[in-house]
Amino acid sequence: MTISPASLQTLRSSFGARLQENVSLKRYTAARIGGEADVMITVDNSGELAEVTKLCWKLAIPFTILGSGSNVLVSDAGVRQVVVLNHAKKIIFNPHSQPAVVWAESGANFGALARQAAVKGLSGLEWAAGIPGTVGGAVYGNAGAHGSDMSCNLVMANILHLKPINNDHQHEILQEEWSVERFEYAYRSSSIKRQPGQVVVLSAQLKLEQSTPEAVQAKMDEYKLMRRNSQPSGASLGSIFKNPPGDYAGRIIEAAGLKGKKLGKVEISRKHANFFINQDSATASDYAALIRLVQNEVGEKFAVKLELEIELLGDWKDR
Repeated sequence: MTISPASLQTLRSSFGARLQENVSLKRYTAARIGGEADVMITVDNSGELAEVTKLCWKLAIPFTILGSGSNVLVSDAGVRQVVVLNHAKKIIFNPHSQPAVVWAESGANFGALARQAAVKGLSGLEWAAGIPGTVGGAVYGNAGAHGSDMSCNLVMANILHLKPINNDHQHEILQEEWSVERFEYAYRSSSIKRQPGQVVVLSAQLKLEQSTPEAVQAKMDEYKLMRRNSQPSGASLGSIFKNPPGDYAGRIIEAAGLKGKKLGKVEISRKHANFFINQDSATASDYAALIRLVQNEVGEKFAVKLELEIELLGDWKDR
């Protein structure tokens, strides 16, 4: 889908210098690959995020929100939707409430937030210290590590909801506070991820516990060492596939004899087979081809269907 000239002119008039056209997305993704966005609008706070969202919904302009770019694979052909670059990063701690909480805008870096909590002696987010994504992305996808996930910490999120009001394709836009139950969390999934395009996360409140900086940092150091020993360095998208029930995607891929397999300029990590490493100049097509190869071989050898944990963004006609 492309943006009509009339809609594009409305966006230009509404957002001025915050709007850029024909922007390469390589510098905005963790794997450093991907084509151009026809239109990119940068937002610096949750109010601006709400403003862009409401206008796009009102005018039926397709859009997608990009945070850290850590779990998305952007097509070489680029993105015809509006890309909203989320730089809404305000964070407020309330250590004296019961329980202690932190409020954060959805573009805040989740790992950095966890590290700030550690400095303040607040426990509960040690598992998140190594996650490169944003708070909004973590709420959306139920990010997790080390036996915990967002469902364990989320108290509520402030959201915009595009809600159908009748059978004539009419909608109303609601700004609401959703408790954790409304997200119906499952493994790396949520109600809003299962119905994309209907809800935008503006901010979230997470619960914490009183501790000491030393104790929290010690637990983070333990997790950091575990990651260093098990996960590769280099430009990657993080885990490519979800873990199948009762198993691990990396173990299955390795059992299929694919560890170290290379297509084009992307290689399955020799350290952890659920990580694909960009060997300096990989394309999104390289990634897509290697994903298909892994899914096919694992399916044939073990009758296991590996589901993507990353999201495909842009024009993927070959998918």
